[in-house]
Amino acid sequence: MPQLVLLAVVGLAAQLVDGALGMAYGVTSTTLLLAIGTNPAAASATVHLAEIGTTLASGLSHWRFGNVDWKVVRRVGVPGAIGAFLGATVLSRLASDAAAPVMSGILLALGTYILIRFTFKGLRKDRLGQPVRKRFLTPLGLVAGFVDATGGGGWGPVGTPALLASGRMEPRKVIGSIDTSEFLVAIAASLGFLLSLGSQGIDAAWVVALLIGGLIAAPIAAWLVRLIPPRILGSAVGGVIVLTNTRTIIRSDWVGLAGTPAQAWILGTLAVVWVGAVVLSVRAYGRDKVADELAALTEATVVDQATVRDHATAPDEAGAATASRESSAVATH
Repeated sequence: MPQLVLLAVVGLAAQLVDGALGMAYGVTSTTLLLAIGTNPAAASATVHLAEIGTTLASGLSHWRFGNVDWKVVRRVGVPGAIGAFLGATVLSRLASDAAAPVMSGILLALGTYILIRFTFKGLRKDRLGQPVRKRFLTPLGLVAGFVDATGGGGWGPVGTPALLASGRMEPRKVIGSIDTSEFLVAIAASLGFLLSLGSQGIDAAWVVALLIGGLIAAPIAAWLVRLIPPRILGSAVGGVIVLTNTRTIIRSDWVGLAGTPAQAWILGTLAVVWVGAVVLSVRAYGRDKVADELAALTEATVVDQATVRDHATAPDEAGAATASRESSAVATH
């Protein structure tokens, strides 16, 4: 019972992050399941089955808050589903011992990308409003879907930063559209796992626990996406994923550093780097916020000055028009 409560809490926390950041439900939940010794394919299958419910709830919540671009959902979600089905089939055919470090390696790469992306790069704003092209969304969906199924997560870490980096959509619409399209990915990946594995290794109670936590968090996260700075949250989540999966890899038979001083030094160094990254993100967010406020103030001042000039010249123009009419009248008489 305590294990199920923990899974529900993890599902709730993961969905809060996923709904607010557009990523990390799968990588967070799968990382935990791997840490307690779950078969990699079963772990990914468990998470994707739970995601069918959480992504549906998340998508509906984002839709209610106006965070969804349905054209983007369709164009990235359908190829994403195809990639996810293929990825689930591939992972199901890997031996369990070989799959665990492989999956952790994928998750580690995604966590590193998230950490670097949100620590050192802001969000582009110069292309806002321009259409996102299908030739960009189709391969993005295929790759993100395949990585998501083989890594137990990855749809958001691949799709969200790519769309944010394009600068063509508002961050809240990127997050809402990626979360909503993940419903198609979760269905396709679950079908792939069930056809390849059956129900072997999948604990229905774990699925329900993750699902309950996610359902509670989904509407809250859709609201929070308007409030929480993605830059800070991204650095925080990226660090957790990097630390946890590095621990899994160095404790595996491939590396064999479990219980050694080297393990403590590696994890300790990564923890320091993580804290530093979060501090940098907080400072960068503060600078960006001040710059945006100054830009808004400057724009408002320019508008006010233009309004004052218009009001000042209006009486003169009106007087000139009246004088012109009077001169015309005198000339006529």
